[in-house]
Amino acid sequence: MKYFNGFCLCEEKDLFKEFLEEKEFVVSGFSYGAQKALDYVLNSKKRVDKLQLISPAFFDYNQKIIDLNLKAFKKDKNLYIKNFLKKAGIDKWKMENGEWIIDDNLRLGNCNEVDLYKLFSFDWETIEKIKDIKIEVFLGEYDKIIALKKAYDFFKDYADIYLIKKANHFLRELD
Repeated sequence: MKYFNGFCLCEEKDLFKEFLEEKEFVVSGFSYGAQKALDYVLNSKKRVDKLQLISPAFFDYNQKIIDLNLKAFKKDKNLYIKNFLKKAGIDKWKMENGEWIIDDNLRLGNCNEVDLYKLFSFDWETIEKIKDIKIEVFLGEYDKIIALKKAYDFFKDYADIYLIKKANHFLRELD
């Protein structure tokens, strides 16, 4: 399986082990990583039987909202990421060996303004180019990050959708 990480994250794959299919010809991605997974499938010559999109970063932002997010990110990247992840359902942080660890299972990865812009402006319509590949989409019922209803309505034409009840962006049950 090939897996793509979420925005500014690394090593979060284990959070989704109950949803991921660990087989050779499966490509998966979480949030921003779902966008990268779709791009990979569209541009790779390698065999892919299944594409799994976990909480795909599906936004309905105009340019003004995107610009406000970019400005906040430039002003204080760590605060922006912390607030973004808190809204997504992760709010436990600690510093360990000079590295931020989030919720004991997540680590911050490298990210920049270009990544953030791509996150908000991705063209999901390219999914229509996929033929003969099974697509699964996993959505949290209480995801506060993405445009959930619009994502559901969009992906239902291309994929099997699994709506995880009482779950946030990380597909974890709300407290």
